[in-house]
Amino acid sequence: MFDKILIANRGEIACRVMKTARKMGIATVAVYSDADKDALHVRMADEAVHIGAAPSAESYLVADRIIAACKETGAQAVHPGYGFLSENAGFQKSLDEAGITFIGPGTKAVEVMGDKITSKKLADKAGVSTVPGYTGIIDGPDHAVEIAQDIGYPVMLKASAGGGGKGMRVVWNDDECRDGFERAQNEAASSFGDDRVFAEKFIEEPRHIEIQVLADSHGNTIYLGERECSIQRRHQKVIEEAPSPFIDEKTRKAMGEEAVALAQAVDYKSAGTVEFIVDANKNFYFLEMNTRLQVEHPVTELITGQDLVEWMIRIAYGEKLTVKQKDVKLEGWAIETRVYAEDPFRNFMPSIGRLSRYMPPEETPNVRVDTGIREGSEVSMYYDPMIAKLVTYGKDRNEALAHMAEALDAYYIRGVSHNISFLNALIAHPRFIEGRMTTNFIAEEYPDGFSAEDVPQDNPALAIVTGAALNAHLMDRAALLSGQVPGHERRVPSDWVVVINREEHPVQVAAVAGGYRVTYAGEEYEVLSDWSAGDPLVNATINGQKVTFQQDKFRSSIRLFRRGAQVDLMVCTPRAAELNRHMLEKIPPDLSKFLLSPMPGLLVKLVVKPGDEVKAGEELAVVEAMKMENSLRAQDDVVIAKVMADQGQSLVVDQPILEFE
Repeated sequence: MFDKILIANRGEIACRVMKTARKMGIATVAVYSDADKDALHVRMADEAVHIGAAPSAESYLVADRIIAACKETGAQAVHPGYGFLSENAGFQKSLDEAGITFIGPGTKAVEVMGDKITSKKLADKAGVSTVPGYTGIIDGPDHAVEIAQDIGYPVMLKASAGGGGKGMRVVWNDDECRDGFERAQNEAASSFGDDRVFAEKFIEEPRHIEIQVLADSHGNTIYLGERECSIQRRHQKVIEEAPSPFIDEKTRKAMGEEAVALAQAVDYKSAGTVEFIVDANKNFYFLEMNTRLQVEHPVTELITGQDLVEWMIRIAYGEKLTVKQKDVKLEGWAIETRVYAEDPFRNFMPSIGRLSRYMPPEETPNVRVDTGIREGSEVSMYYDPMIAKLVTYGKDRNEALAHMAEALDAYYIRGVSHNISFLNALIAHPRFIEGRMTTNFIAEEYPDGFSAEDVPQDNPALAIVTGAALNAHLMDRAALLSGQVPGHERRVPSDWVVVINREEHPVQVAAVAGGYRVTYAGEEYEVLSDWSAGDPLVNATINGQKVTFQQDKFRSSIRLFRRGAQVDLMVCTPRAAELNRHMLEKIPPDLSKFLLSPMPGLLVKLVVKPGDEVKAGEELAVVEAMKMENSLRAQDDVVIAKVMADQGQSLVVDQPILEFE
């Protein structure tokens, strides 16, 4: 076996590979940019080599520096993780010339499957079901319209070298087709250095379901069941699970056998994933093959018991697969949610900054946290804003979902915005619980974006009585302070008022063994907890129900967070509540007359000038962030009064771009 391997990646996937390498007794080498000098993956590795400046084009994407790091440290093999150089055939060839093993498939598979047009033609030849479309190169917007009309709307325009949702647009008419082609081509050129775009029929009510394959260099290829990846936002996966609640054994077998046939057609070796689009009638069509480890691989590992990273290393070393197809058993259910540094209440704007507090849920046989972050880490503008992949396991889907809800409640992150409220809303959505999902789920259920009203409230009384109990604990603690004047000792009253958004909720609180009895709205709640002042998590039992709240002291209020819902409550005496009614409420300024940048980014296009009359829905500007172009359009009919930013300018969050009359 290899003595030492280098991980040509960063973040959670670098840490993930290191865990398996350590288990196998293999030493590891990390590489890092200026931005990652204090990163977790650097600290986890046995050795670390600096490879350049913060931008990935000057560090993680520079193959020569990776190879030099291998030679410097004596690493015999390279695991590429996902992204960066993981599907770069030129990198593989350079490694081969240097006598360094690439832990992944051969260059033939990477080259053929890395081009969506070529891979589709090969899939056709291998007898794999494919989506109707045009596999030639589209010459321009007018040619795109001609092709789309021939295929029939709706049509998907896709970058040939694309991935991660970049360079991809669904178009429903000629105007959208022209605009979508321009956007897809620009994003493709920016992200992949390849602006080729092709078209295929957009399958309505589609599910995104993928098959995990494993193949060695001795002619053995197997599939490890499927993953349901239909919950996506802007073509990027948000929640994945295995198995799929939609696929039956017959369809699973048919999809698996086609995936194996495709892998064999390109002499595949290593772990790989064949992605399919599946319609409402379980007809499935080849989408693409990812010749690398997938982000969502943990859900397959949990239901099969196979360590995919270990198999990648063993196969790269030349070992045979010891697992046969008949040995593959799918047991239990696993769900993965992607925890991102982004604000779902502000159109998922990326959040950049330092994690001032970071407490992931405790890992157990039912909870797994794959992360490259620790307290004090910085979410950088240079890389993907993923904080972690949270994975839960249960004997069935309901149990896995219950563990996920509990784990999300216990995931304490401060310093950057995060999407935990959104994830909570998704897993609690009735349609998701029923398994009735398509890739359009988020767009259909949240057509106007995500707001606080979309966060489920299972029982608002729980926050009220918990806040009352926490306040009582703090008051009782204060009453025990020494040095009080005799005869004037602090007495803690039993009557309190919990105020939320100026709405008053009278409660009575009495101490009981292990906690407090809170009477609210004519009902008694026994709140038992060992919480101490300063603890960020409140683990309590309320009338026999176990609950977890995150809590912060916020000005004069207690801020509670559970099931994605944030509540700011003030607990005060009845007299203080009476006086509070007379306090003036601060009204936020009206910003509706401005077009504000919704995220940090580059103003790549400014369409209007002062005096222009613009109709609702027309484009005003385009902001590029994380290599994605975001078109900003007028919500109403407006007249441009002033241009407040220049094309090519870097923008900060909420920076005014335009002022309307």
